[in-house]
Amino acid sequence: MAGREGGIERQGHGAAASCLKIPPTGPYAIGSFRAVDGMWTVEVFEADNGTVPFERFAASLSDFKFAALDMAIEHVLADRGLDLAGTQWLRPVGQGLHEFRIRHEADEIARMFGAASPGSGAKREAVLLRVFVHFHGNRIILLLGGFDKGRDPKRQQREIARAQRLLAQFKQRQRRQKRRRG
Repeated sequence: MAGREGGIERQGHGAAASCLKIPPTGPYAIGSFRAVDGMWTVEVFEADNGTVPFERFAASLSDFKFAALDMAIEHVLADRGLDLAGTQWLRPVGQGLHEFRIRHEADEIARMFGAASPGSGAKREAVLLRVFVHFHGNRIILLLGGFDKGRDPKRQQREIARAQRLLAQFKQRQRRQKRRRG
């Protein structure tokens, strides 16, 4: 993908044009997408215990839902960032945490935002995904985690609380790094 480096991509799931890149080992690799022409840089959060909640979430998705997630992150979130506030796509949930809401199939997102359609041959299914994000620094979006609301709509409050704990961990790490620098 031109102008993008790093990121993550599911291995062996046919997302060849994905902005989420294939790692050398395991199904995912941590990285970021470099901001190009005013776009936002997207980074994946790694918890203090070494887990990467967003990767676990993405790995749990079917090919069809993963294609929607990938298309939405690349062509909606990374392109528009905080400008999505107040739209169907982004809802603040408190303490600097936002819920990025994906309700459309990859092909629909491509049509809506002028992207090339991924043309997934995967079995169609309803898409109702939530990704927890934090905006910080110089146009950086941190992907903290997510869940498939279509599978279990009652999980939302638990997932928000979990994402808030991860965000608190990130902020604490940032403070420690700042103190070390001077």
